[in-house]
Amino acid sequence: MLTVVIAVMALGCLASGLYPMAASWVSSYNQSKIISGYESRLDHVKPSVSHQMAKAKQYNDALNAGVVLEKSGNMPIGIGASSNPDLEYEHILSSGSDGMIGRIKISSVHLDLPIYHGTSDALLQRGAGHVEGSHLPIGGKGKRSVITAHRGLANATMFSNLNKVKVDDTFTMEVFGEVLAYRVHSTKVIGPEDTVTLSAVPGEDLVTLVTSTPLGINTHRILVTGERIKPTPIADIQAAGEVPTIPGFPWWIVLALTGFGLTLAYFINRGFADAKSRSKRLAAASG
Repeated sequence: MLTVVIAVMALGCLASGLYPMAASWVSSYNQSKIISGYESRLDHVKPSVSHQMAKAKQYNDALNAGVVLEKSGNMPIGIGASSNPDLEYEHILSSGSDGMIGRIKISSVHLDLPIYHGTSDALLQRGAGHVEGSHLPIGGKGKRSVITAHRGLANATMFSNLNKVKVDDTFTMEVFGEVLAYRVHSTKVIGPEDTVTLSAVPGEDLVTLVTSTPLGINTHRILVTGERIKPTPIADIQAAGEVPTIPGFPWWIVLALTGFGLTLAYFINRGFADAKSRSKRLAAASG
């Protein structure tokens, strides 16, 4: 009986220990499938890519953009307003019913995520969100887009490693066939008592990435701001549309099989030992 209890406890510990790794891998795999299908969707998107990109530029030009991080608020709040109500946010850079705008890649922290319209909790469970009220992420002087994602989810990596991004690291965004590269020029952590407004800077083409910290506590905010690299590096253009290399090989399966095999070997070995011990006791009793 003790052997069974120990084996069950070992399997339970193995499952609980591997769950975050396995869940994160599955989430990244699902994201990679979504990203892989994005490029093919653009070939058939309606309105056309060129039409939607033109609308996105009009939207940005008409937007009095801005995002505020309030005291004790984890989620950035868009405060921008458009002077042209005919330009509807949800219908611009729309590649399908899932609201996907594009893709963000940060090679220094092995991040490759889809970007969606808006910041609803349902969307942020699936990837990064563009903060409505900031400029759409198509670049342009005097424009600033704000992208946010969760950090520390039990079942997904998302922006969990954003704290490891350093000044001079680069990241790229692929949006409706355009490749935009950015070099990080500032990283900062702001406290829960601080209020910060993220506005466009004349003459600068910026993207700010936002998430919460510390992991599991989420009282502070991480801000990573990059400035557009012009011209776009050839390597980034050539890498556009590539199949994601994340999440890579599922090592958690190897660990799971190894752990299961060791537990099974222990169970069988102890089972034989227990059976042999019982046989000896019975023989001694009968003798």
